[in-house]
Amino acid sequence: MDIAILGFGTVGAGAYETIRDSHCGLNVKRILDIRVPLGFEHIVTSDYNEILDDPDIELVAEAIGGLHPAYEFVSAALKAGKHVVSANKHLICHYFRELHALAAEHHCMLRFTPSAGGGIPWLYNLQRQKRCDEILWLRGIMNGTTNYILDAMQHLGSQFDEVLNTAKALGYAEADPSADIDGLDVRRKCAISASIAYDTALSEEDVPTFGIRNITRRDIAYFDSLGMTCKLLGCARRDGNRVIAYVEPTLLPAGAIESSVGTNYNCITLFGRKVGRLSFLGQGAGKYPTGCAMVQDMLDIAAGIRFPAPTITQVVPDPSIYPHRYYIRTSAHVPDDIAERRDGNVVMTVPLSVTDIHRFASQAQNTDPRIFLAGLEDNIE
Repeated sequence: MDIAILGFGTVGAGAYETIRDSHCGLNVKRILDIRVPLGFEHIVTSDYNEILDDPDIELVAEAIGGLHPAYEFVSAALKAGKHVVSANKHLICHYFRELHALAAEHHCMLRFTPSAGGGIPWLYNLQRQKRCDEILWLRGIMNGTTNYILDAMQHLGSQFDEVLNTAKALGYAEADPSADIDGLDVRRKCAISASIAYDTALSEEDVPTFGIRNITRRDIAYFDSLGMTCKLLGCARRDGNRVIAYVEPTLLPAGAIESSVGTNYNCITLFGRKVGRLSFLGQGAGKYPTGCAMVQDMLDIAAGIRFPAPTITQVVPDPSIYPHRYYIRTSAHVPDDIAERRDGNVVMTVPLSVTDIHRFASQAQNTDPRIFLAGLEDNIE
């Protein structure tokens, strides 16, 4: 199968090199990029029409990132009858409904396994299990940068800023790490995962999110005293026609699978009514893990492996379901009716909905911009 790769950065180069080294039957006929690396003059173009108008190119692999021009390029490929593989979580999350509709209209396949989980075949197996089972809940460590930070703070006793600088030096964190430490990256991956699991199309705005920007070494020491580990998790579950999806720092018992996941690894779990718990551990990002996942999607398409087209139903996003307890560390006033136990400026709450805790945190930030909270997932199945 002849393919084109859009974008020859880290992920696009990883996909190209995986194809080159594996002799898997794919042929990269064109690469779209404004730069022309030495030795690639014969296949690199800056004119997308050369790809669209080439009848031999059956598949377009998008590794540009961002919304635009990625959306325009992917839409044009589908309209031209070309299959699409994408690693772009921002694109897939934002245009989930539109891209699936275009793929169905033009009888093409749209695959995006690397968009949530990187090298982990998480979305592939979520789709696969969904065919014959009910996904009761899903949750996971979906961002390697934040896991690296939290792991180092716990095991090395490091301060947040110190570890963040190390993560930047190692290439785990961007110069502006906001998407990672504020949970925005996980929010997109969680929305995509929940949309697949629950036959819906969640937007980012449907996923309340609280990140780890304000966590301190003192918070970590307090969690240790409770025998708990803090991880930033994306979580989702369904109750009838209502779906809850949210991202927040989460306190887990020492025996939880995620508690032992170190450095920049990801670990994502589904719980099916029939199959029970399935957990997937591995590299959630990176040149070769993500590039390899893109190639796996391409090979599936070349082999004609299809998943049922998503049935997007009117499931209602509802962050008020599934209340649970929270750790809050703040100098702001915490009302007695939500406080189960107080320890200085630390409060353990009664069970609260995600809606209620985020409303409280938003108000409390006016008094204490350094507020930190974490949910307690100690009663999940």
